[in-house]
Amino acid sequence: MTSGAATRRRRSREKIVAAASDVFLETGFLGASMDSVADRAGVSKQTVYAHFASKEALFIHVVEAMTGGAARDLREDVEETFDDRPVEDYLHQTAIDQLTIVMTPSLMRLRRMVIGEVDRFPALGRSLFGNGPLKSIGKLARAFEHYAQLGQLDISDPVDAATWFNWMLMGAPTNSAMLLGDAGLPTPAQIEAHAAETVRIFLAAYGTGRQD
Repeated sequence: MTSGAATRRRRSREKIVAAASDVFLETGFLGASMDSVADRAGVSKQTVYAHFASKEALFIHVVEAMTGGAARDLREDVEETFDDRPVEDYLHQTAIDQLTIVMTPSLMRLRRMVIGEVDRFPALGRSLFGNGPLKSIGKLARAFEHYAQLGQLDISDPVDAATWFNWMLMGAPTNSAMLLGDAGLPTPAQIEAHAAETVRIFLAAYGTGRQD
């Protein structure tokens, strides 16, 4: 395959995935069709099938691409080098970033859709959990090890502490958005207030008061 042909194929695939993301989020898995994806992408149905053998395969790719994209935006796939910021500053910025990136209409619709199809596609539930909460908890655990070594956190199990922080942060906003739809998504001011309170409660339990 020439470089030009490879580029055209890549662009065609990107158009299909973008169109499929919109179609699945709008209609759900059962309501979507390969014809509707092809029409939205501006390609033939044969082109869609040349990239994805079935609607199921396309659905799985869309879910994994969207959840992986959020993880990349949060740099959860990157082995982070932690600086000398006080732990309170680190946690506050991390909380703001995580809420801002995750609490969006598209990702909450994706979450609802995957939950609705988890019996049909159990691997998707595992993928969403692995690319979402587990990566966030892993990144936090690495940070907590760093800050424990600096004496700013008193933690015996970084993963356990990271799990507590993650769900204190994400539990209520996610539940609200899942049940109330877009109207339940937090505003920037609500994100700021919730992040600050989560950090305050966490440091009351695990902080040492040291900032050096």
